[in-house]
Amino acid sequence: MRLFANANYDFIGQRKRAYAITAGFIAIGFLALLLRGVNYSVEFTGGTLIQVETEKPADAGRLRDALQSRGIDGAEIQTFGSDRELVVRARAAREGSDANDTQATAEAVSQALDATLGAGTYRIIRTEAVGPKVGGELRQQAVLAILMSFLAVLAYLAFRFEWRFGIAAVVATIHDIVAAIAFIGIARLEVSLFVVAGLLTIVGYSLNDTIVIFDRIRENLHRRKREGFDAILNRSINETLPRTFFTGTTALGSLVALSVLGGDVVRPFALLMLFGVVVGTFSSIYIAAPVLLAIEKRWPGPDARGHLGAKPAAPSGSRKPQPVG
Repeated sequence: MRLFANANYDFIGQRKRAYAITAGFIAIGFLALLLRGVNYSVEFTGGTLIQVETEKPADAGRLRDALQSRGIDGAEIQTFGSDRELVVRARAAREGSDANDTQATAEAVSQALDATLGAGTYRIIRTEAVGPKVGGELRQQAVLAILMSFLAVLAYLAFRFEWRFGIAAVVATIHDIVAAIAFIGIARLEVSLFVVAGLLTIVGYSLNDTIVIFDRIRENLHRRKREGFDAILNRSINETLPRTFFTGTTALGSLVALSVLGGDVVRPFALLMLFGVVVGTFSSIYIAAPVLLAIEKRWPGPDARGHLGAKPAAPSGSRKPQPVG
């Protein structure tokens, strides 16, 4: 099965239209965040952690609905050790009550357990207050992890290719993170540890796709010394398009299943990753390669100097692309 075997699309020529689309989307997303604020989870805002042991497995969905009817919105319910041990992270949200009131939250959880499991069929092992300071530390660690990944990418690509490729890849990845944050605002996703993990996973996915295209660009720079640099970029993207398409669709299939069957806690991660696969593929084609073109025009490398002034040559439809490893 060979799709896009003779692909010949002018991706570089459409870069300005792509810039306009992504800029509009990001603007809408940040406007939504500005108007509605960020919906942080308990790990970031503080709240109450309650560990419960039950006589029989509990239905997390029913328990979450029971908590919501008692003023506990967005409760995180996870199994702990076995299917008869639960960890509930929640905040009281009734009007006039302190959201971080541990006693009020514990009482609401007990009432919800009575309604779903029955009185006397469970016991609360521990109740702990989770302070918002922990959330601040988590945010700092997430930002630090992203910055360290950028430095690692720059070092790797500068060693394997040259610094121009590294800068282009980092710019594309920053675009993906900003676009993902905009999507969080538009979709009103709760920012939890799952969402932070999703952001870091998007960074890895996008970089992997970008490096595959950059590797083909490097090969074509050596093999096609008489083609224009923009034509080489187009050719390289077209030649790696089958790999990009099949990798993306495979990941999307898994994430669709996860978003449908994963439950309320995992669903934000799956939805963010669904968007991340799309935007990561988009940025590899419409952000990373055009940024590389702009950098090469401003600071031409040894391989590009002979190409920037050459007449662009469209990818040949008769020549089959080389398989991508």
